[in-house]
Amino acid sequence: MARRTQNKLRAQGAKNARLIKVLVSLLVACLFFGAGFWVRGNNDILNRLGFDTGKGAEQVNPGMTVSGSTYDSLAARVAEVQGILEKQSFDEYNLEEATEGVLATLAEVAHDPSLRYYDSERYAAYLKDVSGSFAGVGILFAEYQNKAYAVDVFEGSEAAAKGVMPGDFVVSIDGDRGNNEGWTQAETVKAVSRDAGDTVVLTFRRPATLDAEGGDEYTVTLTCSDLQKENVSSKVLEDTIGYIKVAQITQNADALVEDAIKELKKQNVSCFILDLRDCPGGFLTQSVDIASMFIKSGVVVEIQTKDGLATRNAASQTLTDLPMVVLINGSTAGTAEVLVGALQDNSRATVVGVRTMGKGTVQSIQELSFGGAIRFTSAYYKTPSGYDIDGNGINPDIQVAAGESDDTQLTIAVETAFDLAGGRPITEETEEAADEAEEAGSEESPEAAE
Repeated sequence: MARRTQNKLRAQGAKNARLIKVLVSLLVACLFFGAGFWVRGNNDILNRLGFDTGKGAEQVNPGMTVSGSTYDSLAARVAEVQGILEKQSFDEYNLEEATEGVLATLAEVAHDPSLRYYDSERYAAYLKDVSGSFAGVGILFAEYQNKAYAVDVFEGSEAAAKGVMPGDFVVSIDGDRGNNEGWTQAETVKAVSRDAGDTVVLTFRRPATLDAEGGDEYTVTLTCSDLQKENVSSKVLEDTIGYIKVAQITQNADALVEDAIKELKKQNVSCFILDLRDCPGGFLTQSVDIASMFIKSGVVVEIQTKDGLATRNAASQTLTDLPMVVLINGSTAGTAEVLVGALQDNSRATVVGVRTMGKGTVQSIQELSFGGAIRFTSAYYKTPSGYDIDGNGINPDIQVAAGESDDTQLTIAVETAFDLAGGRPITEETEEAADEAEEAGSEESPEAAE
């Protein structure tokens, strides 16, 4: 009996020992399983153990200059290449040249045609203040597709004498073909604004039209002079029409237009013609102020930015409510188009001519921490009705092409102005002409009766 009990206890002990071994094995397996997860997440340990983690593409860029995903970041991709070259390549490069090359390529492939990079030297030239007593070359420059061209050549200037014509594009200035893709309007104006007597060598390209590629190139050397063209001029047409021509919307254009309106009103004009043909635009504030001289209230322009839509309203400084006509052509651009759109959308003027250029963008300059700056499009202009100016232009109410030998557009504008004002005024000349017509009609009436 005692032997049977001992055997039973011995068997139970063996069973318990096996059970303990199983439990210990399970515990060890769990520990290894958990450790596997921990080690698998530690690339350093796996690399030391000789395992290929396959995580190279996901780690921070080798150069450690920029962190982030190389799938959606240009900066991260460039930083990765830079890091590899610095750590593994014998090649060396000039940082300034590389920066200019990379940013120039970015500007070339970007969807913003106005994007361009200025190195420190070019940016300093861009900042040049030309509001002082600098002389020019007798040319009014405008911009089309981010390239400067001559929109007007002053009568009596050396440029006119040497054959420079409106529509000629700037190719180079003193042998310099410009930054990235040529010369913009602002760059050109600053580059040719020098002391009187200084010379500048300009190479122009003469295409068949503003949109045409190619064209003959020619080079002229021009002497800077103080010859200036009146920016805002005015006169009375046919005794009763107040005519105002705006060459460019400069910082004082609003004051000059105001003076012109007041002077013409003293001469008892019955209507106005505002001539904005060949006006490349200029300052937005002055454009809004000029519109406010004719518009009592309401929106003048909508400005679309990354932050949303903003508006500029008439400044409640109306100077006249007389009927008016606005003259436009294909070189009416920028804030001049803003002015046209405001007058048209507010039913304040009848627009005569051909479709405007369609340059409704705002360019901004941002300085860079390492020197230089970038120029980019920061906003778009819309008319008060929400119509996009950029790429579309303003269409006239009355389509009139320019005449080859006479100013057909101005002739139609004058007739339109008279119609808006209730007809031509009766004068001695018109009375005599009416009498002659009546007499001629009465003489022909018997023949007509036969």
